Amino acid sequence: MVERKLYLDKIKSFVDVDLIKIITGIRRCGKSYFFKLIINFLIENGVNEDNILLIDLELPKFNHIKTREQLDEIVLEFLEEHHDKTYLFFDEIQNVSQWEISINGYFKLSNVDIYITGSNSKLLSKELATFLTGRYISIEMYPFSFNEFIDFKEELNQKAFFENEFNTDIENYFEEYISYGGLPVTIDTKNHKEITLKDLYSSILLHDIVERYEIRNIGLFSRITKFILENIGNLISAHSIYTYLKHEKINITKSTIYNYLEYLQNAYILSKITREDLIGKKEINGSEKFYIMDQGFYKSQLEEKQLNIGRILENIIYLELLRNDCKVTVGTINNYEIDFVCKKDNKKFYIQVAYHLYDEKTIDREFRPLKQVDDNYPKYVLTMDRQDYSRDGIVHMNIIKFLREFFYE
Repeated sequence: MVERKLYLDKIKSFVDVDLIKIITGIRRCGKSYFFKLIINFLIENGVNEDNILLIDLELPKFNHIKTREQLDEIVLEFLEEHHDKTYLFFDEIQNVSQWEISINGYFKLSNVDIYITGSNSKLLSKELATFLTGRYISIEMYPFSFNEFIDFKEELNQKAFFENEFNTDIENYFEEYISYGGLPVTIDTKNHKEITLKDLYSSILLHDIVERYEIRNIGLFSRITKFILENIGNLISAHSIYTYLKHEKINITKSTIYNYLEYLQNAYILSKITREDLIGKKEINGSEKFYIMDQGFYKSQLEEKQLNIGRILENIIYLELLRNDCKVTVGTINNYEIDFVCKKDNKKFYIQVAYHLYDEKTIDREFRPLKQVDDNYPKYVLTMDRQDYSRDGIVHMNIIKFLREFFYE
């Protein structure tokens, strides 16, 4: 089993602590799998398997549970039969109406340790803020990192989907990672990966957004979503989307656009990154950048001619930074833009991402924004080049090397 060490290390310190443990993230990113890792950890550390209850609300055995009363019937019967410490796992808890009342009730019982997952951040944050204030810790889970991707491919005994004779084995793996992303279900699919991604993407939009928020004009919502995907990594605002649609002779209010953007973030389709004025040390309002929660969706939803490899690489780096608990903004300084300003553990570093440094003109374009920053924090330019172009105190690093080693040495 892929260890998912980043998340397992976080959760271990909270086992048997009097807090509800919540794992959130996009559907099919591995939350159910992670539950199995936690359960294995508990058993290896002396917990009797009989004292563990796992309810996956998307499996046939439990998907009839729609209300908290139905949930209580199963859980309370289990608790009555087990008098030692019990461990309750609820997968995709948002499928149960008023789930928070039941979870809050179980939490008040003695000798109960609770773990839940959910695929809708708004639902969880809204209910948790109301009912579970100060009683929970939340861990956001992402699709597989590139290291986890390789581990999973080796576990499946699968070669890279692409076999370019001019690439190393790792580079061929990375080409697949760029194209099809890090969702376990996609990696496990030997063929028709793009169809798998399209079906999953459509399912998330339909069930977690269209049905949940009762969107009537599905065509318009899809068009806006497509526009954002086409502009991943570009500055976007509700106003720019409004202007684009107005040019296309489509009427819509800005408030509706704001709602759609929020829905896409709540369902973990998109992640928003704000801008920071590095001189004024303040956030810049108005336009933000959006990245998609799995780069595989990018290729599956756009035509080949619309794909921008540089933006995909930015997306991959952005997710890796989030995965490793970095606070990330876009930096602006002297009319230049720095892709990522990263803060972690009271440390800061800057990152610029490009596909290749083709010539001196390209090198100057990518290094110049970082030269504007007059501090001693580390500065990196990440590209797919094998040659090292480090200069002027700025470190040039291969993207694969960064993903393999930067946070893991």
